[in-house]
Amino acid sequence: MRIALVVVVWFLLSVKPSVSEELDLELVLLADATGSIDEAEIRFQRAGYAEAITDPSVLSAIASNAYGKIAVTYVEWADMFSQDVVVDWTVIDGKASAEAFAAQLAEAPRKAYGRNAIGAALLKGKELIDTNEFQGLRRVIDLSADSANNWNGPSIHEARETVVSSGIVINGLAVLCRYCSGRPVSYDLEQRFYDEIIGGPAAFVVTADSAETFADAVRKKLILEIAAKPVDAERILKRLALGPEAKNAVQ
Repeated sequence: MRIALVVVVWFLLSVKPSVSEELDLELVLLADATGSIDEAEIRFQRAGYAEAITDPSVLSAIASNAYGKIAVTYVEWADMFSQDVVVDWTVIDGKASAEAFAAQLAEAPRKAYGRNAIGAALLKGKELIDTNEFQGLRRVIDLSADSANNWNGPSIHEARETVVSSGIVINGLAVLCRYCSGRPVSYDLEQRFYDEIIGGPAAFVVTADSAETFADAVRKKLILEIAAKPVDAERILKRLALGPEAKNAVQ
């Protein structure tokens, strides 16, 4: 009887509501909050995402899609028992909603701690997509990390296969340097992301190699994920490269 009850509860939690809001993209932002990340770096990461999500070029990417809106949640991950939803699912359809998301990101306290459990983080992202109230044309998990280690919980391979086989794309942000005291790991982090973490159609890795380029890397990554058509992403990125005046010309 107890087993049957557990199965029923699991089924109910894993099935999306029958009535869902349709939009262009369901996006889970999984941000590294493991032992290598101190409090200042937590704030630094959040500020980078807040700056990027409110950027006119990112808002332009959202507006270029069929529905002109996306659903985003920001999660900090650490060990297998520590994944904290910092900002719950939020529909972003313009400047006001993006600024509200950014404000929540700045206010929430840190709750995630522990050693790397990338596999558990990926499965948490899938759970959040499977149980939300939205129906996106695309579904993406975006994982940032300064290493590709997995000290506890499900293996990265197992988690990646589960996520990708369900139709969710995994992209990555390889954080090579925050305060430029050196690369965080001795191996090629970008290549490890390609080989072991990302997956699904058109999955990609963007790298951040300095504090100054972190927000730019996040912005580029968001544009590539949000724009439904590669030509739209290319157009927005080209305009962004032209400078502030072109960047602010949101269409």
